Amino acid sequence: MPDKIAKVTPLSHSEAERLLKLATRASVITAATLIITKLAAYVYTDSVSVLASLIDSFMDIGASMLNLAAVNYSLQPPDEEHRFGHGKAESLAGLAQGTFIAGSGVFLIVHAIERLYRPTPVQGLEVGVGVMVFAILATLLLIAIQQHVVKKTGSTAIKADSIHYRADVLTNGAIIAALLLSKFGWSGVDPLFAMVIAVYILYSAWGVGSEAFHDLLDRELSDEFRERIVAIATSHEDVYGVHELRTRLSGRTEFIQMHLELNDLLPLIEAHRIADEVEQMIITAIPTSDVVIHQDPVGLVGREGHETPGE
Repeated sequence: MPDKIAKVTPLSHSEAERLLKLATRASVITAATLIITKLAAYVYTDSVSVLASLIDSFMDIGASMLNLAAVNYSLQPPDEEHRFGHGKAESLAGLAQGTFIAGSGVFLIVHAIERLYRPTPVQGLEVGVGVMVFAILATLLLIAIQQHVVKKTGSTAIKADSIHYRADVLTNGAIIAALLLSKFGWSGVDPLFAMVIAVYILYSAWGVGSEAFHDLLDRELSDEFRERIVAIATSHEDVYGVHELRTRLSGRTEFIQMHLELNDLLPLIEAHRIADEVEQMIITAIPTSDVVIHQDPVGLVGREGHETPGE
C-alpha cells in the first residue's frame, strides 16, 4: 500500500469525522442523481453501454451507502469489547464493495453477449451523450471531494470508493465513444464496449477487494513506511537499533510495535523515558499511529533464547 507518512495532516477527531461524513454523503447523493439521469437515458436510447453505466451506478450507491454506515461505525472510539477500535469496519466495507462491483461486471458481460446475438439500434444519441457528459462532470466533482478527504484523513474506505469513481470517468468516456460510433453505423461496438467496460469493472473489483482482504489479514505496511519508522527511532541518540518491528492498518490507524535496543546499564526509569520519547517522535510524524515499544538491553539482542535482530 502507498506510504502514508508525512501525507496526513494532524486532525482533531471532530474534523476527521466531519470530512469523512462529507465524502460519504456526497458519494451517496452523486450516485442517486446519476441513477435517475442514466435510467432516463437508457429508457430513451436502449443502449447497452448506457445500461452498463446505469448498473455501475446502482452498485455505486449500494457501495456508497455501505461506506457511509462503515465509516460512521469506524469513527466510534475503542470500548471494552473493541480495545483496538472499530477501524476494520472500513476494510469490511471495501471487501463488500469489491463483491458488489464484481457482480455488476458479470451481469454486464452476460447482457452484452445477449445483445451481440440480438442487436438493437441505439436511439436518442444526443440524450445519451448529454447524460454521459453530465455524469463525467458530476463524478469529477465527487472525486475532487474524495481526494481532499483522503489526503487529510488517509481513509481506506474513501480511497477505495474514489478508485471506483475514477474508473467510472473512463467508463463514461468509453460510452460516449460507443454512442458516437453507433451514429455512423457501427452499432456492433455498443455491446463490445460494454464488455470492455465490464472487464475493467472486474479489474477494479479485484483491486478494491484485494486491498481490503489484506488489511483484514493485518498485512504489513509498505517497506517505505517501515524504513521511515526505523529511521525515526534510530535518530534518537540513545537508541542503538530496532528489531521485531510489526505494523498493520486498521481504518485510519497504523498500529506499530517494536523493540528498542538500549544500553545494558540503563536504569529502568531511563529506558522508559527513551521509549516514551521515541513513541512521541513517531506519533508526531504519523498522528494517526498507535505505538507500542518494548525495551531490550543491546547486549542480549541476538543471543540464543532472545529476540534476533531484524524487521
